[in-house]
Amino acid sequence: MISPRDCRVIVPALGVVAVLALTGCDPDQVSSGDGGSSGSSNGAGRSATGFGAGPLDNPDGTKPGLAPLTSDADRAAARKVIERVATKGRGPRTGYARDKFGYAWKDSVDGIPLARNGCDTRNDLLARDGKDVKFRSGSDCVVVSMTLKDPYTGSTIDWRKQQATKVQIDHVMPLSYDWQMGAARWNEAKRQQIANDPLNLIPVDGPANNAKRDSGPASWLPPYKPVRCSYAVRFAQVSLKYELPVTGADKKVMLEQCGG
Repeated sequence: MISPRDCRVIVPALGVVAVLALTGCDPDQVSSGDGGSSGSSNGAGRSATGFGAGPLDNPDGTKPGLAPLTSDADRAAARKVIERVATKGRGPRTGYARDKFGYAWKDSVDGIPLARNGCDTRNDLLARDGKDVKFRSGSDCVVVSMTLKDPYTGSTIDWRKQQATKVQIDHVMPLSYDWQMGAARWNEAKRQQIANDPLNLIPVDGPANNAKRDSGPASWLPPYKPVRCSYAVRFAQVSLKYELPVTGADKKVMLEQCGG
């Protein structure tokens, strides 16, 4: 029996609709090989080839990737999302620790997509965003190799599990930032949600993620400039979902990335 994860890999690779019947794959479980992206390689249009879905088309974070937004209409829609974000000063980091948000990549977190599917959050995200994904023998969960079109650098990364840190899972709105903007007052269940919510998670180039650390948009933006508006929208989407404000400086920079 072919699993939904295998369907997402096998069918796009074959590129033939008729194989759905032969493999037993549900068409609703199958995404296109480029995450449903369209447009030219220079990022024109709603999404750029290979990067996956744009944030406006992916409000829950379950579609793969983070594609650039470059059309005037999409950038105007992006500014409307960002304008809804509240602002306040960044609070103290006192008391913050990663384990305040639960152990890393916990599967058993209620209230978020992809939870309790028998696979940890990290592998869920690698399978969501990777191309040519291969799983460990006998597993439909543990990703051992893939190709990633990295939205932060614009580069293509051939990843193997032996090089684990070459691709890292970024918290778009960093957990320390969350803590300083209000999550310090949350219960543990809500903190575990934002730490494992696919809306807040993107597999990216490891060195780029290390450079970001816990910065907001005023201090760090993806080196690949065409994705900066999309990154600002995703930051805003997380902010709005969890009712966390951003700093005034961060919001200003977020709007600027989308022409505001």
